Amino acid sequence: MKYLFFALFISSTLSLNAQDASLALQKKANLSNSVNEWKAVPNGLNLSFASSDTRFAKELPPQVKSINTWQAKAWKGEKIYTQILLWTKADVANISWEVLDLKDNKGKTIKSENITTGLIRYVITDEFKNGCGYRQAKDFDSSYVADLIDTKATSATLQKETTQPVWISLKVPQNTSAGTYTGSIKIKGDKTYTLPINITVLDKALPAPKNWAYDLDLWQHPASIARVHQVELWSDAHFTLMKKYYQMLADAGQKTITASIVNEPWGHQTFDDYPSLIKWTKKKDGSWTYDYSLFDKYISFVMSCGITERINCYSMVPWKIAFTYYDESTQKEAVFTDAIGTPAYNVFWKTMLTDFTRHLKQKNWFGKTYIAMDERPMKAMQSVIKLLKEVDPSWKLALAGEYHPEIEQDIDNYCIASKWEFPADVLQKRMQQGKISTWYTCCTEPYPNAFSFSSPAEPVWMGWYTAGKKMDGYLRWAYNSWTKSPLTDTRFTAWPAGDTYLVYPGALSSVRFEKLIEGAQDFEKIKYLQSAYEKNKQTKQLAELNQALTKFEIKSLATTTADDVLKSVKHLLNQ
Repeated sequence: MKYLFFALFISSTLSLNAQDASLALQKKANLSNSVNEWKAVPNGLNLSFASSDTRFAKELPPQVKSINTWQAKAWKGEKIYTQILLWTKADVANISWEVLDLKDNKGKTIKSENITTGLIRYVITDEFKNGCGYRQAKDFDSSYVADLIDTKATSATLQKETTQPVWISLKVPQNTSAGTYTGSIKIKGDKTYTLPINITVLDKALPAPKNWAYDLDLWQHPASIARVHQVELWSDAHFTLMKKYYQMLADAGQKTITASIVNEPWGHQTFDDYPSLIKWTKKKDGSWTYDYSLFDKYISFVMSCGITERINCYSMVPWKIAFTYYDESTQKEAVFTDAIGTPAYNVFWKTMLTDFTRHLKQKNWFGKTYIAMDERPMKAMQSVIKLLKEVDPSWKLALAGEYHPEIEQDIDNYCIASKWEFPADVLQKRMQQGKISTWYTCCTEPYPNAFSFSSPAEPVWMGWYTAGKKMDGYLRWAYNSWTKSPLTDTRFTAWPAGDTYLVYPGALSSVRFEKLIEGAQDFEKIKYLQSAYEKNKQTKQLAELNQALTKFEIKSLATTTADDVLKSVKHLLNQ
């Protein structure tokens, strides 16, 4: 019954498409302006392909030059995107679409099963304004934005004076022969329209996502999945439901498992709690036991979904120093609150870490496990590093935060905030030592970012920026920390809309998430071409590509859009 309820919940919520709130959210100025714009729209259903880097308003006719053919270049193994815009000034019911196989002139085929379509749903967003900090909806400009990709929708009804984008995603199989493939997408509305597709597959190949060099780290939130699907936390049903979400993440090149080893390492900053995967128990005699059964089950499960490279354990330095455990003497939960670096704290954690180290080595996971910390004070981190190395010098550490030269050499996986840069010599040394060096954005940065109102081009821009700065990848703190009503409203009581999640309930993707994948693919292409140009002594091509990378500076986005920058350089990857 719970599965049925959720299926109905998904269906009914999406079919509403947040219509009930639309009048309250649309600006009167936009509506009055749109009256004249819609008068100029031709009768019947209007269609056009459009760039996947642009969001289109629901209540306005798109200001685009009509394009009736999708022409693109792709590498083998690459996923490419476009949108089809549908708009009308009169109601059009039962619009449906069908994608046909693509074929080259030798009869070779890219099957239509490699092409995914999805209705792009409009969700409520707000604005950056002050960025970080708790907020009330009434203080922010709210609107609708096209973001949720509903791949379960196979048809649509357009109300009058409405624009509706449809997302098209083509994954070129690895074994595809180079050549030009043609086909079409048929759209049935007031009549049948046939839009041609023309894809040139180049004789270059991307590796499978699990083998990408790009180090993507989006933090997972299992409890949020249980709440939204209304199943018991850690039940068999919960694990079954989680599988598709984690496979989606693995297919995006995710390298890291987010593992909470204490309750609430982030101090209740999300709508759903973050429960510990390890049960801590203080025995009546004062000794400690640690139940790793859930930890083991969860880690094994996530690995089975394809995320296998490392396990980041949060955290010895949570946002609030309050570690819960079960006390056998009182037969209830207790909380340890002694400050970091005190003798009591060191005993508390050294006892656990010694046992945890033994367990991880027994599971053969110690070499890929990191004690992870998020934006914590340097003195606290120094104390933890010292304690951790006393337990076992081989322990690895991960940190997302500011750049601290004092502890850089101790951080095996160092992710710095976007306002920082690794010194060139430090970055080179870290690369030689096999250490991971990445960067992140959160509620602090107006751009580049992946809020629900951010330009879709910005997550692609991030891939180029990463390559230009010679870093390994990108981190974002929330893959699926959903809001109260995530299918319709991406706003939260803290931080700009969309900050807390990149995918939607029902294992539905978003424009933002797909464009993160595109950025990762561009990173892989850049690295491939740089290596090939160096090997083949193609100095002109190498210089041109490296010069293009110099355009990717965060401060430049104050005057130039990510879309404009990408338009000037994208062709270099498909020559």
